[in-house]
Amino acid sequence: MTQSSLWQDNQQSSHFAEICNALYERELRLLANRETENVNVLQRRLKSLSYYINKTANLMTQVNEQGNSPLTLDVQNATWSSKQALQIPLSGQVLESINSWYLRLLQKEPKSLLGLVIPVLVNDHVVLDCIDGINADKKRLRTNVFGWFSLTLDTEEQAEQIKTQRLLKPNKKTMLAACAGHRWQNSLNASRLRPIIPSLRELLLSCAINWQNFKRPRSYR
Repeated sequence: MTQSSLWQDNQQSSHFAEICNALYERELRLLANRETENVNVLQRRLKSLSYYINKTANLMTQVNEQGNSPLTLDVQNATWSSKQALQIPLSGQVLESINSWYLRLLQKEPKSLLGLVIPVLVNDHVVLDCIDGINADKKRLRTNVFGWFSLTLDTEEQAEQIKTQRLLKPNKKTMLAACAGHRWQNSLNASRLRPIIPSLRELLLSCAINWQNFKRPRSYR
């Protein structure tokens, strides 16, 4: 082992430890403030916490070391940062275009959708979720947190759903906004708010994004 590689390993270990500490502090504070009467749920959460924190810290460190991500790692706060746009990045995110994009994959490459990390617009910010179910016959897909989304235009179900949450196409701008927790007041009227910290689950999902895919003009995966 050379002196330079020893220094690099020590730095990596230091970053990993700092990220773990920040994640533990944040997650324990969230658990302490959570209102729940189910002790079993809290116990299961605590038992799994070390696994997910170590996994997230390890992956965030790896992503940062690889240098392919446009995000900047804030080691002390265990978060990603990037320059926030003046307006919420919804260019090209009209309902018809979004549905067409997902329908094309659903019809031609349905398996490519499973596990895909995607952005969802929720009120004033974009969050990360992943697809864990598809129904090609009914032209629907299911995300892990937000449930089923219809890809059929002008249905009552879809019209009601997009009032509170809206499926978006993954592109570099929306994914950057989600990973960095960017927010805008009144959503479309574009007054920037202080970023929020994505959940532990979202940080884990952020490490599964292949940013090089966004260089391809016609596809995401």
